[in-house]
Amino acid sequence: MKLLFDQNLPPRLPRLLADIYPDSIHVREIGFREATDTEIWDYAKQHGFAIVSKDSDFQQKSLLYGSPPKVIWIRVGNCSVTEITDLLRSRSILIHTFNLNDVESLLILS
Repeated sequence: MKLLFDQNLPPRLPRLLADIYPDSIHVREIGFREATDTEIWDYAKQHGFAIVSKDSDFQQKSLLYGSPPKVIWIRVGNCSVTEITDLLRSRSILIHTFNLNDVESLLILS
């Protein structure tokens, strides 16, 4: 499962999670530091990524358009990189199962 981490998440997450989410990237790695949500959405859709964000805009797009791409909405307040990494690691089975589900387009993690 390939994750595309949004600008509001630390850019080192793909490296820290490469063992369980290989080929994942941060939007900065593809020159999308200032990209619009629509540009990120379209890129994820075209390249087979699930978007990971703390931004409710992607949640709204997911409800409006469905998938692809799938959206993982991280609903936690200010937290450390370690806490986000731990959240994504501890929920990896749920995330991978979500990816295989053809019906669901949004997964909320808190």
